Parts: sequence; C-alpha cells; structure tokens
Amino acid sequence: MRCGPVPWSVNYLNRMASRKTKRGNDLLSPTEAILESISDGVFTVDKDWRITSFNRASEEITSVSRQEAIGQRCSDVFRSSICGAECALQQTLKSGKPVIGRSCYIVNANGDRIPISISTAVLRDADGRVIGGAETFRDISEIEALRRDLKGKFKVGELISHSPAMERIFEVLPAIAGSSSTVLIQGATGTGKEMLAQTIHALSPRSAGPFVAVNCGALPDTLLESELFGYKAGAFTGANRDKLGRFALANGGTLFLDEIGDISPALQVRLLRVIQERTYEPLGATRSEKADVRIIVATNKELSVLVNKGEFREDLYYRVNVVRIELPPLSSRKEDIPLLIGEFIDRFNRLQQKSIEGISTDALSLLMAHQWPGNVRELENVIERAFILCDQGNISIGHLPEELTAQGASSRQNVNVRTAHNQFETGAIRTALERNAFNRLAASKELGMHKTTLFRKIKKLGIPLPEQDGRTRKQ
Repeated sequence: MRCGPVPWSVNYLNRMASRKTKRGNDLLSPTEAILESISDGVFTVDKDWRITSFNRASEEITSVSRQEAIGQRCSDVFRSSICGAECALQQTLKSGKPVIGRSCYIVNANGDRIPISISTAVLRDADGRVIGGAETFRDISEIEALRRDLKGKFKVGELISHSPAMERIFEVLPAIAGSSSTVLIQGATGTGKEMLAQTIHALSPRSAGPFVAVNCGALPDTLLESELFGYKAGAFTGANRDKLGRFALANGGTLFLDEIGDISPALQVRLLRVIQERTYEPLGATRSEKADVRIIVATNKELSVLVNKGEFREDLYYRVNVVRIELPPLSSRKEDIPLLIGEFIDRFNRLQQKSIEGISTDALSLLMAHQWPGNVRELENVIERAFILCDQGNISIGHLPEELTAQGASSRQNVNVRTAHNQFETGAIRTALERNAFNRLAASKELGMHKTTLFRKIKKLGIPLPEQDGRTRKQ
C-alpha cells in the first residue's frame, strides 16, 4: 500500500505486513500498528470510491467509526469542500501524480467544520495494478486558531505582521502617532509606506481630520508647487478661479508627501519654510495661510546620501528627520507572507464578491521561496491576479504567474515529497518509541525493521531521545 505522498515500496510493505505484532487481543501487522498510532487520518478507497480502510485518527477527526465508514462512498463520510470536480484523490488517480498538502475542510458527524490538510497517492497491489487510492489528512484547527491569534496580536490599523522588525515598529507606533512631530518613513518601493502613514494618522488625535497624500515624484516641479500650495485667480494664464492646495485640503489632518527625495532644490526651500513657520502662500496670494497639518514624508532613497551629494538640503533633512521609521523589505520578513496573503484574500473576496478559501500549501511554498523585489505591492498583485483565474476553493500553483511557477518546479516537488516522507517516518518512529518507553529494540521489532536501521533513522531525522533512552538492559 502506498500511503499519502510517502514513497513506500509495495514489496517493503508486504514484508512488513507478513510479520505480526500482538497488541491486546488484536493481531496487527507492523504497518497497521503504525497507521493506528499516528495522528494523521489515513483511509483508502477502491475504484468505486468506497472506503476500504479507515484508521483510528480518521475516526477521531471525523467522529465516524470505521464500522460506519468502511463500505461507504468517501464523499458521504467526509463531506469535504473539494468533493466532486475538485477532488484531490480523483485528480491523483487520473494523473498518477500525488497531491501534497492541499488545504480544505470537512464537516464531521457532529456538523462541525474542520480545516484539514490532505495528501493523496495511487494505491497499487503487489503486481503494480491500480486498485484505488490512498489519502492522508491532518486536522489543522489549532494551526488556524493560532493564525487568527497571531493576526489579532500583530495587527495595528491596516498593518499586519509578526516579524521582529515590524513588531518593534508596532511597539512605538502609538507614541509616534500621539505626537505632532514630523515623521520620515524610509523603505524600498512597495513596502507599504503610505499604509504606515495612514495608520499613524488613524491612531493620532487628528484622525477625524483628512488624510491627504501627494506623490512628489509623479509631478513636474511647477505643477507640484501649485498642487501643494494652491493658487489664486489670475496667478497665471488659465487660472480663472482660486484653487485650494493640498496643505489647505489637509487642514486639521495629515499631509503625506511621498518620494520627497525627488523634489527640486527650489521647492525644498519653500517646503522648509512651511515646516518651520507653519505658514505658506498660495501662488498669486498677498498674504500667508496657516498650515494646520501633521506632515509625514516618505522616500525610497537614503536622504543622508543625497545630502552629502548636495542634492537635498541639509536643513530640510533635519526638519523632516525628527522621527524616523525604517520599513524592512518583504524578503527580510518572509514570515509575514502567509498573514499578508490571508489579508489580501479577505479583501479581494469582499471587493469581487467571491469566497476563495485560502491558498494551497504548494503554492504558499512557492511564494515563500520568491525574493519579492516589488515587496508587499508585488505580493498583492500576484494574489489579485490569482483571483481572476480562481473561481472557488484554494489558490493553487496554476493560478500564479508563469514567471513564479517556472522557477524550480521539479526541485520543489522533490523537496515536498521528501519532507512529507520524513514527517511520516518521524511520527511513526516517535510514537513507537514512546509506546515502548524508548526501548529501541522493542520499538524496532514493532516497526518491523532491524535495530541498526532504526538507530540510523533516529539520527538522520533528528528525533530527540531522553537521557535514560530505554536501551535494552540486562536484568
């Protein structure tokens, strides 16, 4: 029997099954003993999709006894979110390729929705003929609960993270928001500088006022000046009426100046005066206006370097660099990728009125391996693209851009299979050791392998052993 993604050979399992181990009043083969002891559910089906075996963990997760399950169609027992056209086991039997770590949910006998992770494989007899399919599944309720807890614990405003670098920012954010000082946000393009500025505004005493953003690098110098300060009718040809600038529009609130490192020296002088004196003059005006705004600036450039080159005024640099926040790139906080993906899926579900459940494990592994030169913005674009192609269920590798899926597809599959194999073996060996009080000779007999093979696997898999390791002792 080939169980889940684990590449056990049929002959090896047959040799194991030929040896009997007595436990209680039942005679179990070593293979059956392993399947009964692991925490993952394992079941097999024949070609008519009727369940032919159902282990103890399957009973516990589904709340269905094996007597009730065996002989029933698997869709009647599991009532999974991917039963039907999306059935992973059906896809495996058609393609001959295993499905590894796909997330979905089942409805147990009590009517509870249980999130699970599944892996599938073709089931063959001793002659290599296909006789059905095998599936392993794991209850990930605790993982999902932990994810929700982490999401609540490490979310400030619209920002979400549980990386140490971002956690330090979260700790000081309330104090920064409560002050009136100018804030400088530095970070690479796409790291979320504007979102951080919006969060500071939302937590500040000015939250009831407007938040006005200006991309200084997107406008030519003359147009940017009129956008910031406004103008009076007759100030220049075509100025037929007064126009309020962004400083006026942000009155009582926050003005966010993005890419401030791109503004010209002449405009730097005017901006310095506004920050120092909190007044400005619209183009063509004869009197100054009061600037009742909190100023937050951002740049993807190192302003101190620009100062040394003479491209940015030193006095303006010290005026904007009162409070400085460095946003790390996504490549240095990859532990945030699953959280960010969850946020984007929730958002696009609302915007597009879909019900995408999440992302498959193999697709998530691929995204975790990417270096994300475009940072959070690039990740958001990838998920938005996936929503165009994915109608229901989970986002899979097929919904991701080709430039991502083309990178290391074969090596990724090998790593996933090897990892699943190692996890299965580790769980089986650890359970056998614990049941035999870490007596390795007894555990090796139960597992149906030579004791030296067991010793080698314990070392290879890094299975911890107690100081009193249960070696066979002379009485």
